[in-house]
Amino acid sequence: MLDIKLIRDQPDFVRQRLAARGAGDERLIDDLLKLDEQWRRQVSEVETLKAQRKRVSKEIGALMGQKKTEEAEARKRETSALGDRIAALDRGAAEAEAARNQLMLRLPNLPHATVPPGKEAADNPVIRVHGEKPSFAFPAKSHVELCEKLGLVDFERATKLSGSGFVLYTNWGAKLERALIQFMLDLHTSAHGYTEVSPPYMVGPQCLEGVGQFPKFADQYYGVQEGLDAGTLGKLYLIPTAETPVANIHREEILKESALPLRYCAYTPCFRGEAGAAGVGTRGMIRVHQFDKVELISIVKPENGYTEHEQMVAGAERVLQSLGLHYRVVLLCTGDMGFASAKTYDLEVWAPGQGSYLEVSSVSNCEDFQARRMNLRFKTEAGDNRFPHVLNGSGTALARLFVALVETCQQADGTLAVPAALQPYLKTERITT
Repeated sequence: MLDIKLIRDQPDFVRQRLAARGAGDERLIDDLLKLDEQWRRQVSEVETLKAQRKRVSKEIGALMGQKKTEEAEARKRETSALGDRIAALDRGAAEAEAARNQLMLRLPNLPHATVPPGKEAADNPVIRVHGEKPSFAFPAKSHVELCEKLGLVDFERATKLSGSGFVLYTNWGAKLERALIQFMLDLHTSAHGYTEVSPPYMVGPQCLEGVGQFPKFADQYYGVQEGLDAGTLGKLYLIPTAETPVANIHREEILKESALPLRYCAYTPCFRGEAGAAGVGTRGMIRVHQFDKVELISIVKPENGYTEHEQMVAGAERVLQSLGLHYRVVLLCTGDMGFASAKTYDLEVWAPGQGSYLEVSSVSNCEDFQARRMNLRFKTEAGDNRFPHVLNGSGTALARLFVALVETCQQADGTLAVPAALQPYLKTERITT
């Protein structure tokens, strides 16, 4: 959530930064300011009337003491009228505040000054490239061919179980998926200083609102219903990413300054309806409704937010470097950034069988946007309550990493060479039929 004081004091600046996103959200600022002014005016009038009622109440006591009954009764009628007016203004103020807050929840974060302008992914500048695209002395196969030949994934039975957009890992495929998860958790906890947590896979809507996924994107997530009780639908949702529960761990808390930074990592499956998304239902693993991910969350003091951002990107890159994958880092432009982000880097890994880059990690500094929505603060040594920066990053996401790895590690004989980093987990150097 944006700072209402910033909107009041610098409305043109806020409009300009929102306009850079290209979604038209800057048009909401006028309505928001009108509602805010209405709320402030009514609250101010209520305070004035309450002071007046208090003064009149004292006069009633004095008049009663002086036996001026008729004047006292007139004053009582005046306080009753004041009470009615106060109640009406309170209702109006509450309605204006609620309407203002609903608009606030629909406003995205402001892009950081270093975010390049642009409308779409094609406008994202490449920051750096690691390694070379692998070349083969044979025609490169797609992950679908390789997974079917080696028995890593059963696409047909996954569809039978759950419909399109789901994956059934089998034998070495299931082991490889598990090995990747364990490798990433071990790397981030031992080398990068993250504390592992294992959160619930279902959360209340307040958590989705806290990270900025609700209310704007409510059509993209799976609501849960308990048995046949339709009244329970919407009380819990399957998580779209571990960011949702983990970033909310300290919601509505005031942390000690000395407790920061806090760094968490978590493995969870992720569930996404992908409403209106192209590619769901096509054969393969590029876009699916359920996938695994190791997520990184950092909660830091604002002055350290962008240093932490670069460190988080480097941590995600180390995963890809350790697996011997060719990738590039891109900086998302203003029109391609996520709703809650102030600045985002994407890591895109090369998948030879696809002949394209696949996004496997998105690392964002949301500044204090999510902290405000969650009412997460820290108390400085001077005694002030401040909102921290909250950062999130994929460290990294599957199944696209699985796709890139399988396609990169394919051999002429149809087997897969296991990267050295995964051999301790799989206890083999080669995956065969």
